Amino acid sequence: MTSIRPVRRATLLALTFPIFAGAQTTSGALKYPISIKANQVDDYHGVKVADHYRGLEDPDSPQTKAWVQAQNAVTFGYLGAIPERVAIRNRLTQMWNYPRFDAPYKSGGRYFQFQNTGLQNQPVLFVRNGNGPWRVLLDPNTLSADGTVALNASEPSPDGNFVAYATTVSGSDWQEIRIRNVEARRDLPEQLKWVKFSGISWTRDNKGFFYERYDEPKTGNTLTNVNKGHKVYYHRINKPQTSDELVYEQRDQPDWLFDTQVTEDGKFAIITVYQGTDQRTRLYYLFLGDNGKKPNLNVPIVRFIDRFEAEYQFIGNMGDVFLVRTDRTAPKGRVVSIDINNPQPNRWLTVIGEGKDALTDAKVIGNRLVVSYLQNARSSVRFYGMPTDRDLRDLRRPPTGDPRGGISRAPMPERLDTTRRDMARGGVGYPFIRELDLPGIGTVTQITGKPEDDEMFYQFTSYLSPRAVYRVDVDRGRSEPYTTPKLPVDLSRFETKQVFYTSKDGTRVPMFITAKKGTALDGSNPTILYGYGGFNIAETPTFSSANLVWLEMGGIYAVANLRGGGEYGKEWHEAGMLAKKQNVFDDFIAAAEYLIREKYTSTPKLAISGGSNGGLLVGAVLNQRPDLFSAALPAAGVMDMLRFHKFTIGWAWVSDYGSPDEPKQFEVLRAYSPVHNIKPGTRYPAVLITAADHDDRVVPGHSFKYAAALQDAQAGPAPILIRIETKAGHGAGKPVNKLIEEAADKFAFLVKNLNMRVSLL
Repeated sequence: MTSIRPVRRATLLALTFPIFAGAQTTSGALKYPISIKANQVDDYHGVKVADHYRGLEDPDSPQTKAWVQAQNAVTFGYLGAIPERVAIRNRLTQMWNYPRFDAPYKSGGRYFQFQNTGLQNQPVLFVRNGNGPWRVLLDPNTLSADGTVALNASEPSPDGNFVAYATTVSGSDWQEIRIRNVEARRDLPEQLKWVKFSGISWTRDNKGFFYERYDEPKTGNTLTNVNKGHKVYYHRINKPQTSDELVYEQRDQPDWLFDTQVTEDGKFAIITVYQGTDQRTRLYYLFLGDNGKKPNLNVPIVRFIDRFEAEYQFIGNMGDVFLVRTDRTAPKGRVVSIDINNPQPNRWLTVIGEGKDALTDAKVIGNRLVVSYLQNARSSVRFYGMPTDRDLRDLRRPPTGDPRGGISRAPMPERLDTTRRDMARGGVGYPFIRELDLPGIGTVTQITGKPEDDEMFYQFTSYLSPRAVYRVDVDRGRSEPYTTPKLPVDLSRFETKQVFYTSKDGTRVPMFITAKKGTALDGSNPTILYGYGGFNIAETPTFSSANLVWLEMGGIYAVANLRGGGEYGKEWHEAGMLAKKQNVFDDFIAAAEYLIREKYTSTPKLAISGGSNGGLLVGAVLNQRPDLFSAALPAAGVMDMLRFHKFTIGWAWVSDYGSPDEPKQFEVLRAYSPVHNIKPGTRYPAVLITAADHDDRVVPGHSFKYAAALQDAQAGPAPILIRIETKAGHGAGKPVNKLIEEAADKFAFLVKNLNMRVSLL
């Protein structure tokens, strides 16, 4: 998950430690550790709100460290007593142990690819010259004994002689960038620090690259400090970071985030400007010179599109004509071409118009526009022709004054072969060529290739298809397997169905259900219902070794495509954000009711799961309908909706959630905030909260406060436990061994609390 206005708040009582000790609560035979309470009360727009567990926000305090240790002792004692836990962990280890490959990408005649033999904690970066043998270029497993140093990003120079790569430690969002000489397989001396939320984009002289960073923190905790003041820098190889050139910052807009991309011809550096996680963006550029191999950075920034009114994604350029994906006047997305010398919206030319499916991405590969769509929450990839020289001349013709703005030009029916248009799919401006024949109903997770390539690669996955890589002949559109993993299980025993159900307000919502073939619909099946519902993120079919073990155990796995996500474009996202966030919770509750009504499962057999924004979802729904579920697995959730914006990048989520500093938005947030809506004396279902002590995206204080409050409020016999991972973060880069251990603990918890009988190999 990746503005805020001045807070009208007075802290009535300063936090002191401790004010009084919380009682040691019990649940059945469990005795929970004492959670220290403070008499902390805040004033939000005249409303007094208690925050008894404020002290747990400090992960480094002696009290918090002791609390974490005590909670883990209770949790792992409970989990260790579950007989099936060892067998589940062993089966997960077997299921994870198969070779995995990312889609290769090419630079300067060299191919680069991430590979994992199976149980390696981190994938390894390989390189090969042309069709030669693969050789290890960088193995992050050698960078730490426990696998907690991860390779977060890598970008080869245009000639393929260097690779700039970013590493993270213990799951933190903070990165360090180094540069490796590909032939020598050795690093250059410089290290770039205090990098976060950054891309890497080389100039075409192969001597340097753009990246983004923050100033070095002078005080405070680097895992909880608010991150503001993002800046664009340029680094020249073989130079120290102190000599890096500041390219762009916006001092009066510390909330802005930047991502810099050099065009394939090397003539422009495109800076995409974000305001937090708001989908609306701006596009700026630097003209680096007509000769891309001699970039000139001493030029002014051109504010090409300078309003946060819609989403703009730069795709590519043909000289001074830019191709841009946008949702301006097209909620499901379109592609336009813009002459930067005449950038007014009424001069834009639609290349691919809006269709019935959400247009999510586009790339220029092999002189084709390769366009990704979401079609009922599953991938579709389509090829379109590129604009011609005549089209570029047409772009400079006077506009016809289309009242919608941004799509007008003089009509040219003689140029277009209408039989080749794909009007139903949105191919308005340029000819539709073909749709890529995908292996099944699933998700294309990677597409790699460049404008000059005659080939492209893509990675495909589904709930029952591990990530496989395919090579495509761009001219012919022929696809062939490149790397196809083999698992130690017969996948034909399982099936995925897509169903549609009706939410509280009548909205039709899709859901994927995966189970063993022939599963009896008698309400007896243990089921995990997963959801996310936010930040325009679409939950599409994706393979998971852990979920496959759950299916083997006789479980059903269901994923609801809630509003707030990006499954159907801008309008679907906006229907689940800000004051409409309750729609997300209603959609999730309706999904559970559907599964029970159709007898896939029943309340005693139903668990809900979600992480990050999905952890918030689980926490909120658990408060609203504790009677509907028997178990819950909230992971790294945003649980305190009145203070989320005070840590690291949390302020950036105001675009989706709203700000508690605004009176009306405060009322909305308070109404569903998981920490603030726990009701003492309620019989809550069994809950296993998971968090990590190095999470600097959603700081662990959210989960700590939620666990303490829920344990204190529980009136029923079901356990309320928190599992706190050490040397781990929000999830990215988590070592395989930690993934297996966590999955085993979650499934063991469900076996006990859903009263399952399992038999594993």
